[in-house]
Amino acid sequence: MSVRQQLKSHILISGEIEHEVECLEEQLSGFRVVKFVEDTFKIEHAKEVTAQAYITTSASKYIIMAATDFTDVAQNALLKLLEEPPKNIEFIIISPTKSNLLPTVRSRLPVIKNNLKHKEMQIDLCLSRLDYEAVFAFLKEHARTPKNEAKNLLEALFYKATALEGLQLTQRQLKNFDTAYRLLELNGRSQSILSMVLMGFVEERS
Repeated sequence: MSVRQQLKSHILISGEIEHEVECLEEQLSGFRVVKFVEDTFKIEHAKEVTAQAYITTSASKYIIMAATDFTDVAQNALLKLLEEPPKNIEFIIISPTKSNLLPTVRSRLPVIKNNLKHKEMQIDLCLSRLDYEAVFAFLKEHARTPKNEAKNLLEALFYKATALEGLQLTQRQLKNFDTAYRLLELNGRSQSILSMVLMGFVEERS
């Protein structure tokens, strides 16, 4: 199974809902995928999701909920399920805007904005077991990375950490990402900025 297929539960913010669903189905080829693609995600859809989630499976099953709008009633009905998912069940919510989703839903899953090409980039790092040698090699490979590509790398690193590896980032790590974006906007040196973000993962292991 490729790294890109090892998805964890997350919220994806994207205006291209149908395209995202197609991409996910391709990435998750070989897994059981149940999708709900609606204009408005309502309580009846939430009940169907719950029923699907409790159908036992020995392998990972992905439930995709994609809609241009989500009713508050439907979201509230899913809160407990999202907080305590059944074994081998992963949830992926796709919405065009973060404001469509209740804060209580957003707090239960990592939120990823698909406004850059982070999913197209291959990050050959295991962030949960990152060491100095791997950081050095990565920085050497991307020593002359231009500003726009460095932004893509940051998005890819965030996606890898939260969606693919399912890491719960610390406040310090989140601050590092936020600071990195700001520094890139100020034309900071890409290699130093990427180093700051990566070292945040190494230091968490110390």
